[in-house]
Amino acid sequence: MTRQITRADILPMAEYAKVRKDKRAELVAKKKHRRVEIGPYVTFYFESYDTMWAQVHEMLYIEKGGEEQITDELAAYNPLIPQGSELIATMMFEIDEENRRRRVLGRLGGVEQTVTITIGSHVVRGTAEEDVDRTTAAGKTSSVHFLHFPFTADDIAAFRDLSQPAILGIGHEGYQHMAMLSAETRKALASDFE
Repeated sequence: MTRQITRADILPMAEYAKVRKDKRAELVAKKKHRRVEIGPYVTFYFESYDTMWAQVHEMLYIEKGGEEQITDELAAYNPLIPQGSELIATMMFEIDEENRRRRVLGRLGGVEQTVTITIGSHVVRGTAEEDVDRTTAAGKTSSVHFLHFPFTADDIAAFRDLSQPAILGIGHEGYQHMAMLSAETRKALASDFE
């Protein structure tokens, strides 16, 4: 069964305004173990139906585009909902200082092609969302990337086996960093395989 947000899932904005504070608080709790920092600049935010539902509603609430905006938001965010045999993450370079951001991103072209999740002997390579090319001809990368990690049944079994370490890594020559995924994060992300 395809997991997606449909028009029927969208609350009227007046109703969303009433529950917005509570929904945002719920989401903070859900996102706690879906966030992984790697190195000095990168944070991965592993997406789910809930995070995308919230994102769609926030875009509609803030931009106030009405009915016409809904179709565009669903088209933009439904591809970022895991479909049972994958993890999907937003990879963000979070560099506040503009000159440093320009310098770092300017030497990281193709970084999105070097991201892996390694569980024991299993290596799952991230594939970039192909909505736009996020590396310029000059070799500058975007500060935001959307990555899909396609898992086989064996990969999923290994991911659920907490006795094996799971490592999220970036292997670009200009940014080689990794982070061990905690048991709490793995348990939260394993729900995406159901």
